[in-house]
Amino acid sequence: MMKKIILSAIMLMFVISITAQEINWVTFEEAVALQKKEPRKIIMDVYTNWCGPCKLLDKNTFGNKDVADYINKNYYAVKFNAEGNSTITYKDKTFTNPGYDETKANRRNSPHQFSSFLQVRAYPTIAFFDEDLRMITPVTGYQNPQQLELYLKLFKTDKYKEMTSQEHFNKYYEAFKPTFGTTKTASN
Repeated sequence: MMKKIILSAIMLMFVISITAQEINWVTFEEAVALQKKEPRKIIMDVYTNWCGPCKLLDKNTFGNKDVADYINKNYYAVKFNAEGNSTITYKDKTFTNPGYDETKANRRNSPHQFSSFLQVRAYPTIAFFDEDLRMITPVTGYQNPQQLELYLKLFKTDKYKEMTSQEHFNKYYEAFKPTFGTTKTASN
């Protein structure tokens, strides 16, 4: 009996891992190169290593199967450590973090020039870019799967271009019916 339970559990985990989807994260430079071949919008997770809500966003939202499937199909996904030591080239300008301190890698560190350029003031922030690499908007704070779904679909369909006032956004928000579920991927 115990063998059957263990075997069933193993088979269930195998089936879940086959159907689970994870986001295909790429670097910003890779996303820019991919856009040249197949134009898509870019979603950038601007995070820090010490940020608790950033970790929840990874686990609960980016770890959601519907979110991962939708992002992989419609966006290029980039993770950007807003206090990290990477070099980013954006529209012929290079951004670094000259104040980066390796001893503070998992604590508060100096802000990266690119996060300052994007005017990121809080973490997490999700920055959206269009197919021409123009930033559409940053969305600040933790977003659950259904909250993020609203923005993913708003920007994917370009409906945001029709919104010229807060009232227009409010109407969209009130009419929006989320379809993403709460299923997490196997890695969570």
